[in-house]
Amino acid sequence: MKNLTNLTIKDALAALKKKEFTATELTEAHIKATEAARHLNCYITETFDIARKQAKESDARYAKGAAGLIDGIPIAMKDLYCTEGVQTTAGSKILKGFKPPYESTVSGNMFRDGAVMLGKSNLDEFAMGSSNTTSAYGNVINPWQRKGDNKPLVPGGSSGGSAAAVAARIALGATGTDTGGSIRQPAAFCGITGIKPTYGRCSRFGIVAFASSLDQAGPFARSVEDCALLLQSMAGFDPKDSTSVNRAVPDYTKSIGQSVKGLKVGVPKEYRVDGTNPEILQLWEKGVQMLKDAGAEIIDVSLPHTQYALQTYYVIAPAECSSNLARYDGVRFGLRVEGENLIDMYEKTRAEGFGKEVKRRILIGTYVLSAGYYDAYYNKARRVRKLIWQDFIEAYKKCDVLLTPTAPTAAFAIGEKMQDPVTMYLNDIFTVPASMAGMPGISLPAGLSADGLPLGLQLLGKPFDEETVFKAAHALEKAVNFTALPQLLLSKAA
Repeated sequence: MKNLTNLTIKDALAALKKKEFTATELTEAHIKATEAARHLNCYITETFDIARKQAKESDARYAKGAAGLIDGIPIAMKDLYCTEGVQTTAGSKILKGFKPPYESTVSGNMFRDGAVMLGKSNLDEFAMGSSNTTSAYGNVINPWQRKGDNKPLVPGGSSGGSAAAVAARIALGATGTDTGGSIRQPAAFCGITGIKPTYGRCSRFGIVAFASSLDQAGPFARSVEDCALLLQSMAGFDPKDSTSVNRAVPDYTKSIGQSVKGLKVGVPKEYRVDGTNPEILQLWEKGVQMLKDAGAEIIDVSLPHTQYALQTYYVIAPAECSSNLARYDGVRFGLRVEGENLIDMYEKTRAEGFGKEVKRRILIGTYVLSAGYYDAYYNKARRVRKLIWQDFIEAYKKCDVLLTPTAPTAAFAIGEKMQDPVTMYLNDIFTVPASMAGMPGISLPAGLSADGLPLGLQLLGKPFDEETVFKAAHALEKAVNFTALPQLLLSKAA
């Protein structure tokens, strides 16, 4: 039997329908691979018993000819999604042992369609980070390595556990969340594909909140078409989420393979940022040429307020985090550290339960929302955010999609760049603008650095036009033909 962990979701579904193997066999292959890759620390909680039960139920549906959209596909569920009766930690000590009595809408949608959950994947604490090193449950290790260097690399963040699991072939797909780039940046670092859909396309109900006006669910996979399949399962209107948009979910897979002849691809000049790795700028130019060769029309555009996006994000996101994380007080759920009185208990619980990065962002957010500073910081940031949104709307009058780099560097070693929080924040410089504007964006691997590490390119689309994003991304994927495998997989095979 072929190596079942190397399949794409599309190929696995086709083989399951032909009864070449069962969902149980596919799941067992991934469980075995996960056990062999525990050193990568991709999962906080393994759910193998649940996976086996779900796979058995999937086999029964295949036998009846009643299989769902992604029936029998083993996935990693980011540990930010509430899963009924299964520990959900958000990567934080303060939620250790918390078992939600309800299911998030997105995970519920995927289980409805037959997904098999292998486990809850590791993440930066409360999704705050770009390296997956702020988790209370330890660093995730990227399965890629630099040439001639065995230092462990970060997988990106915050959805690093999900991205590393897909890259390491211990899940066929995974869920992530993207607040400022937390799907697209780890996808680039791990050499896989990840899409952040339009804000409001996927329900946020049951997803532990970081910044409510920015958070959006999305999938990881090893191809554009696989991401289209997963997003179709995840997306949809939800009356339990006031920001969920009541629009029909199209069949995203119909966009795959469509011609991009005449498609207008915008290249924003402001994304040529000082300090960006020259290899990434060269790759960007190569990507532009590939789309041009495929028949697309290349147009120079301007997003003048991009230069303020990162600063604006780090006012708005911490402000919302400060508000959202006020609920973790030790009274109703999660960690409780007893104190001399109620206030003492609050203080001790939050001091012990939150990590440094979360405390930093709570303090920043509380400051910018405080009396005397609200107008100077938070309200001003909201106005700049509207200008950033208007820039995208103006650009899309001239083009259909935008092509940019995903991240300014390849994956870096654990311990590098981590002493200065501002340097870490710069990892999201290319992904934050689209998050601020609520636009859809996909990252896909487009080449390797001189060190043998994957580099990603990003395509950004118009609101609720994921179909065009998928169409352009598939054309670029086909032209790139990225087939490289992580070094840790190759060394294991040898």
